[in-house]
Amino acid sequence: MGFVLLLQTVQDGRQFMKYIDPHLGVPLPERDYGGNCLIYDPGNESDPFHNIWDKLDGFVPAHFFGWYLKTLMIRDWWMCMIISVMFEFLEYSLEHQLPNFSECWWDHWIMDVILCNGLGIYCGMKTLSWLSLKTYKWQGLWNIPTYKGKMKRIVFQFTPYSWVKFEWKPASSLRRWLAVCGIIFVFLLAELNTFYLKFVLWMPPEHYLVLLRLVFFVNVGGVAMREIYDFMDDPKFHKKLGQQAWLVAAITATEFLIVVKYDPYTLTLSLPFYITQCWILGIILVLTWTAWRFFIRDITLRYKEIRRQKQEHKYEKDKCLSNGDGHSSILDEQNGSKLRERKL
Repeated sequence: MGFVLLLQTVQDGRQFMKYIDPHLGVPLPERDYGGNCLIYDPGNESDPFHNIWDKLDGFVPAHFFGWYLKTLMIRDWWMCMIISVMFEFLEYSLEHQLPNFSECWWDHWIMDVILCNGLGIYCGMKTLSWLSLKTYKWQGLWNIPTYKGKMKRIVFQFTPYSWVKFEWKPASSLRRWLAVCGIIFVFLLAELNTFYLKFVLWMPPEHYLVLLRLVFFVNVGGVAMREIYDFMDDPKFHKKLGQQAWLVAAITATEFLIVVKYDPYTLTLSLPFYITQCWILGIILVLTWTAWRFFIRDITLRYKEIRRQKQEHKYEKDKCLSNGDGHSSILDEQNGSKLRERKL
């Protein structure tokens, strides 16, 4: 459907959504989550914590379950936290384009990063530990004697036969570092596409199409992450990137092109100057660390290793000259030369 929308005009694409749901295709007001950011509002005597209750909507459990499933896909605490924090910085940077990116500071860092995302990542990592330690017995259902065992066997039918622990090791080589940066970039772009597609296609956030898209990405993305990991971990056996990985990349790129075509004005709104400075500084720091870690550091270590080998070689040579064999051979050569001089 994404490719069909990409080929339509803006008006036809938005009206095309009416064939899916007659209630679509009409402009929707954007909800601003910013505004009054007081945690305790003394001016409201009936409910001074009303700002907190206003933020506790259906998207809170959606954040939690979303990051729980993403953790099962990525299977790495470090990468999950990087993506979670980076997306909050993206919301800060792009709130001048989408009003619903404007949130209170405690909504960004306490409710999203720590409570919803952090708790989802924690539960996901605990699930990964449980799956990695669990042994599966795939015996026939009717060979299990108890009803409890039969019910467990039915439930385990929907669990994986084996589980591979991902060890991304991004700093081990330049190839893995660039691959991990690419994965993080695609994840963040797919997250942004979710909000921008709702904005340009006039879809309410609670619409079932939004949920179906996320479910589709979880199922396809899980297979794609395994294909990417196998390609990175054993390139001799997996010589090509898997089909699901290419499919996810193509869908993400198509969604981004839809956003660019349907609303180029919003995307071209210039970033505030201080936001631009922060991103330039961040990019410079990443490039500097990359150059130091994979180029300058290797040259320095190689130089130190060569210097150490030369010092060891010199030490062994001096030791050889100072021991009995080396010293006696030198004395014999000196005495022999003196005898030859006397004979002459």
